Parts: sequence; C-alpha cells; structure tokens
Amino acid sequence: MKIERQTVGTVEVCAPQDALVDEGAEEFASELKAFLGRPNPRVVISMKGVGYMDSIALEGLVTAAEELAERSQQLKMAGVTPTCREILELTGLAGRFQFFKDVDAAVRSFL
Repeated sequence: MKIERQTVGTVEVCAPQDALVDEGAEEFASELKAFLGRPNPRVVISMKGVGYMDSIALEGLVTAAEELAERSQQLKMAGVTPTCREILELTGLAGRFQFFKDVDAAVRSFL
C-alpha cells in the first residue's frame, strides 16, 4: 500500500492511496501509531485516495482518535470519500473525528 507522508508546518499529513483493507489497513494502522508516538502530534488523514476501508482500518482510526482525545485533541480527516463517510456514519464512529473538505482546511484548523 502506498501511503504518502507530508509535513506542513507542525502538522503531519498521512495520505493512504488505496482501499484500506487487509495488509494495507494494518500498515495504515501502524503508520498512525508511529505518528502518535511523537510528542504533541498534530495529525491530518487525507482520505481522498481511499475508496473503502475495513474493520482493521476502523480500529486503527478509533485507537488514534482515543489517544488524541486523551491529549485533548481530535483526529482530523480531509477529503473523506462518500463511501468511507457512510461507513463511519453507519458504524457510529463519525462523531470521533473532525471532517474537512481538504487538507489545507484541516491544517489551518490547527492555527
């Protein structure tokens, strides 16, 4: 799975480029864990390249959201595709994340 990484100021942007299923979902969850291991993490997940995600990816997102909540922060997601947004809504998980139209808007929200 290809996961693009970018640093914008003090914000880490993680952008998976395919469906988050099976091994790709596990790799994505590991990547999130690495971002959260840094002091004072500011993380944006760009989901525009993700057409679908499975329960492993959901678990990784929830774990990341919980860790950030312990630090009084919220996981920010940008460009979430309609299918992934529906998955988050149907599973009752959407309320754990902040959603933005694009990465720029998500990064600006840290200011």
